Amino acid sequence: MYFAYVLRSLSCNRLYVGSTSQLQVRVSQHNEGISSPTKHWRPWELVHSEEFKTRAEAMRRERFWKTGRGREELKLLLARRAHQTQR
Repeated sequence: MYFAYVLRSLSCNRLYVGSTSQLQVRVSQHNEGISSPTKHWRPWELVHSEEFKTRAEAMRRERFWKTGRGREELKLLLARRAHQTQR
């Protein structure tokens, strides 16, 4: 299985989008500073992930989230989730 995922920086509220076959290992790598694009904004929390059968599907979703329309969709998704947890 492959995953497309979204992390939120707890230090500056920045979002990071990626894809991987080992979700928990990858999140740990981000928090340990092993990943250079994210090491300056640690710690990170996993806020959303989606599972796919193929690497190509996960990468397609990751690329979509990096587009203007994809970022808007993510904002709405995360806002809905935040609203639901406040109930």
